[in-house]
Parts: sequence; structure tokens; C-alpha cells
Amino acid sequence: MIPSHIVAALGSLLNIRQPVFIWGPPGVGKSQVVAQVAKEKGLALLDIRAILLDPVDLRGLPRITGSGDVVWCPPGFLPGKGDPERGILFLDELNAAPPMVQAACYQLVLDRRIGEYSLPDGWNIVAAGNRDRDKAVTHRMPSALANRMVHLNFDICLDDWLAWAQQAGIRQEICAFLRFRPTMLHDFDPASAAKAFASPRSWEFASRILASSPPPALEHELFQGTIGSTAAAEFMGFLGVWRELPTVEDVLNGPDTAKVPEEPAAAYALCEALALKAAPNTIDALTTYAERLPAEFGVLLMRDAACHDTTLVYSEAFSRWAANNADVLL
Repeated sequence: MIPSHIVAALGSLLNIRQPVFIWGPPGVGKSQVVAQVAKEKGLALLDIRAILLDPVDLRGLPRITGSGDVVWCPPGFLPGKGDPERGILFLDELNAAPPMVQAACYQLVLDRRIGEYSLPDGWNIVAAGNRDRDKAVTHRMPSALANRMVHLNFDICLDDWLAWAQQAGIRQEICAFLRFRPTMLHDFDPASAAKAFASPRSWEFASRILASSPPPALEHELFQGTIGSTAAAEFMGFLGVWRELPTVEDVLNGPDTAKVPEEPAAAYALCEALALKAAPNTIDALTTYAERLPAEFGVLLMRDAACHDTTLVYSEAFSRWAANNADVLL
């Protein structure tokens, strides 16, 4: 299930207070999807790492009342008085916790209570974890716990990630490279002993490294330690092409004369950068330049420009370009 579908599924499951478990390989953005849903729905998000708990932690501590009875004081990390009325209790890396800790979650997940503690009505339970085959730190989930939740499998989707990346300020070079080499978005091999590998999470790290303007002599080693040797080698080659491209300003100021890249990688890169500048005052220049690009790249540029600013599809320039390229668009 791709991220946008998981977001929609969580919306439905939260409405009926159905506990859910999200399965996926390391670094794909499981936690970010849960945080996105919480933000969109105006819910508080309480992140609890079950791997850090002992089985008795969820029950709390006993105390003796004035009448001599023993009552249990629930732990402060569970939602209670003073917390927002509505939220998500997120049990991240639940299947990395020892079996006894997972067993301690049975009653909380199914009955929304544990001992004398009750989960407030406005709160929902969402859990996430890596798959057993990913060679991450996991314990087999007891069937009794697994049967208490709906299970969603997280699949990688480049389009969903690019939509997120545009909002998150991920560097244009990285977005353009991944359009050109989509298999590099998540290049994870559980059998490999490599410590670094390409994933949505590590590409975000790479974007931060680029933004810090590291010394050119160190770039390759930094990327190699972030996204792995294979992705780093390809990305460095792509960066060399990117840095030789005409600037966005050159294209916008002279769309009739600006250089048109011959290499597909360069064309992908330039289209990515130009689309981010799409606006009513640049659409004429963009359509002029798109007419000079190979047809598939002209469509790529105009599609991304329309995604960046949907009002542009009603402009005269866009309509003219669409009419001239109707055979490609059909």
C-alpha cells in the first residue's frame, strides 16, 4: 500500500478507533506518515518506543490508600489528565520489543485499558515496525497481539515521496536525480553488510548535507556514508551534469535561445528546476522552452509546472502548448 493510500486508510480506521499496525522496511517513512495524519486531523501525537519498556512499566506502580487498599498509579507517558482530548498513541517499533513487553500490550490494544488505566475515548492506537525479513531488530509478534490489529504493508512510491519532498524543501538536485533513477529511492538489500543504503530517510539526510555546502573534496565520501556506495557514485555523476546546466534564470530570460540538454539526465534535472519556478509570470517562457525540448520532456516540464501551480492550466500559454501537443498527451 503506497503512502497516500495508507494516509487514507488511517483516516478511516481512526474514525472507528480500530488499532492498526504498519509494516515496512527501514527508512521508508512509516513514522512520518503517522505524524502527517495526526497533523492533518488536528490530533496530538504521543510516540512511545516499546523497546525501551519493561513489561511492568505499562501497569504503573502500586500505592496504598488511606483505607489500606492497594491501587495502581498509571505511568505518566500514557494519555491522561492534562493531555489533549484527542490524539494518536503511537507504539513505534512495537515488534522490536521483547515478547513479554508485546504481551503487556494485549489488553491496551484490544480493550483500550490495562489494569485500572483506561485510554481516553478520543485517543487511537497506531503501531509500526520493520518486517522480519529486513534483518532489523525484531521479535516475532505473538498471534494473540497480531489478531488485535489491522495490518497495512508500506510500499515505496516515488510520486508520493516527490510530493512530500516538494513540501519538505528537499533539494532540487535530489528530486531530479530520483526522477531519472527511481530505483535509487530505496536500494535496500537485507543480505548486504553495508551500513549505509539509499532510503527516503537517507535521501533527506543527503539533502541536508547538500544544503550545508560541504567541501567538494568530501562530497563523495559524505554521500557514500549516507546513501551507500552505489547510489553515491551515480548521484555524484548526476551532480556533475546538473552543475553544468544552464541556470533557471537563463532559460526564463531567453527561452528561445537557452541551451537544450542532450543527455536525458540533464533534461530531467532542468525540468525539475524549471517546474519549481512555474507561475503566471513565467508560464510563457516555460511553454516556449517546452516546445524546444524532446516531446517527453516537454510533457514532464508542463505536468510538473501544473502540479506546482494548478491555476496555470487555464492560462492562454498552457492551452496553446496543450493544443500543439495533443497527439502526445492522448
